[in-house]
Amino acid sequence: MEEGDSNIPGLLVERHSGVLRLTIDRPEKRNALTDLIVTGLIDELVAAGSDESVRVIVLSGSGDDFCSGFDIVARNAPGGDRPRVGSIQRRLPNQANRLISLMLRTQTPIICEVRGWAAGIGLSLALAADFTVAASEARFWAPFLGRGFTPDSATTWLLPRRVGEVRAREMLLLGRVVDGSEAAEWSMIHSSVPSVELGEKVAELTSTLAASPTVALGLTKMLLDASSVATLDTQLQAEAFSLELSSRSEDFKEGLAAFREKRNPDYKGR
Repeated sequence: MEEGDSNIPGLLVERHSGVLRLTIDRPEKRNALTDLIVTGLIDELVAAGSDESVRVIVLSGSGDDFCSGFDIVARNAPGGDRPRVGSIQRRLPNQANRLISLMLRTQTPIICEVRGWAAGIGLSLALAADFTVAASEARFWAPFLGRGFTPDSATTWLLPRRVGEVRAREMLLLGRVVDGSEAAEWSMIHSSVPSVELGEKVAELTSTLAASPTVALGLTKMLLDASSVATLDTQLQAEAFSLELSSRSEDFKEGLAAFREKRNPDYKGR
């Protein structure tokens, strides 16, 4: 496994065989995010979007939890300088909001591996990933109202689209905690498995995506993202454009040859 060049405390970066693994590494804080970690995740996603060697991204947390949210206790510690009015509105567009948007719109597929708590922005990260695989006993939680403030990080946009408005209200307004098994039943996440099988399941999915036709996969992800607001005519035009691009890729030629020769394709991601 090759180490990345990230020097950001609390973020581990590893690259190997087309896989970029980003690990939130603050287990003593249940992997609560800091501004520096969010910036580091953004930088890695931006770089991966133009790095042709990266074919899949895996986001996970060290220790027993995925991510317990943002470290608001540290940010609001007594004795610190009180920020100017409007600091949240100034900060979010370039921090949490940009991170979630990048996860949704980058053409590189993203897998979240969830153990323990996925709360606050940790929940949003799991919702924004292309595939989230969780341990059966993992806990998904939107704790905002219980702390006296409103949801952020696109939670009110993502959650109703994943689970429907009624269940979203349960989580957002009543603070209901949903375990990994129920999250999978609700189609909030891709799948749930016993904790001892989680690593194997994520590795299997990672291998599948890393061996997929990367160009076509990325374009399909783009089409799915656009479909939520596109008209039928606009979507048909986007599909035609994506088909034109994907049919010019080397992977398309390989897929066609494999079909003709009755063998499994060997996609190179180009």
